[in-house]
Amino acid sequence: MEKALENLSKEDLIKVISSRDEKIDYLESQLAMYKRMQFGQKRERFEGDPDQTMLPFNVESAKIEQQQEEIKEKIEYVRKRPNHKGRAKLPAHLPMEEIEIHPEGDLSQMVCIGKEITEELECEPAKFYIKRYIRYKYAAKDKSAVAIAELPERVIDKGIPGAGLLAMILTGKYQDHLPLYRQKQIFARENIQIASSTIEGWTRQALEKLEPLYEQLVFQTKSHGYLQVDETPIKVLDSDKKGATHQGYYWVYHAPLEGTVLFDYSPTRGGIAAVPILGTFKGYLQTDGYGVYEKYGKKKEVTHLACWAHARREFEKALDNDQARAQKALLMIQQLYAVERRVKDAKLNAEQTKECRLAESLSVINELGKWIFEEIKNTLPKSQIGKAMAYVYARWDALSAYLYDGNLHIDNNLVENAIRPVALGRKNYLFAGSHEAAQRAAMIYSFFAICKKIE
Repeated sequence: MEKALENLSKEDLIKVISSRDEKIDYLESQLAMYKRMQFGQKRERFEGDPDQTMLPFNVESAKIEQQQEEIKEKIEYVRKRPNHKGRAKLPAHLPMEEIEIHPEGDLSQMVCIGKEITEELECEPAKFYIKRYIRYKYAAKDKSAVAIAELPERVIDKGIPGAGLLAMILTGKYQDHLPLYRQKQIFARENIQIASSTIEGWTRQALEKLEPLYEQLVFQTKSHGYLQVDETPIKVLDSDKKGATHQGYYWVYHAPLEGTVLFDYSPTRGGIAAVPILGTFKGYLQTDGYGVYEKYGKKKEVTHLACWAHARREFEKALDNDQARAQKALLMIQQLYAVERRVKDAKLNAEQTKECRLAESLSVINELGKWIFEEIKNTLPKSQIGKAMAYVYARWDALSAYLYDGNLHIDNNLVENAIRPVALGRKNYLFAGSHEAAQRAAMIYSFFAICKKIE
């Protein structure tokens, strides 16, 4: 290797050394980032370093002082906890059982002068019982006709489980993340022996009953004018290879204005998976930086919105690579979120929100954009700070688009929140039994997500 370098010209040698240095810087930044991910605090809130006194730029002392002041500035995003006001009151909607306790002994010569009340929250374990329908038959005296009442409609025709039991099973698996085999153990503790295949059949048939409602949700989602989209993986058993799993994906569509959430399963993460919903979509489309969304975002009828939370994460990764510049970017992004917090706390309507953003956020965005445009020229493309700036620079119009309308959100966090139950669930049940089962699960995930937003 050394002999090969000796034969190079001075210019080629400089290029080789420069390339090697760039690679070393890149690997060091990656190592620092992984150490931060492994051992650092797992939070998105950022606070400037108050101990930093030197900046690696050749600038005037006045500008250094200004930057130091910016870095020392803190914008706290964690809600301040109110002063503790004592024990919280128990919910008024719960039924109450009153137990009166009188002192022991002879009370005939005493007068009651008051009482002290102590309350505790109690729980009665889930109760299994048999609901028996007894339908009496009546026959005409001349035996010409027989009458019997109709059996009430049931979720599973000729099946054993009632609607309440099926709701408990679905809630247990898809909301409380209890795999069916664990629920079988719960039944067994009550001396109710039910085969695993039977419980699986009940679950499948109960989910199939949701198909008409789910189809209506799909139809409504296609007509919404503002969607946030994200995707998350789900392992599915491969029918062709015993014991192997296929990597499928849930594509999740959240309509912030209507408060609906749609999960749609696809065996692929390719762009074709979004065609059923986004193929004819018109309006505001908010996504992360995944390239598949670019094609849909470039459609004439679509305004593509990017996510400031993802931009913030890129700069947070760069703190160990270029702390000064990463901090400067993060502080300006925090100013944008400070405006959003004030808007939310003041409960402003859409028009007032837009005015507030234009008055306060626009200037910050312009300053950040101008700074990135200048600084990106002085960063290594493969360095973490270079990647962060390139991420924002490439999506600048989409990141700024939330200023168009006060109904729009600054980030994609709401759809990410809707996805979290899937991440928790797959840690417990590990995979879906088939592509069809994954799609059936998508239906119940959709409705549970909507119910949680209504709470």
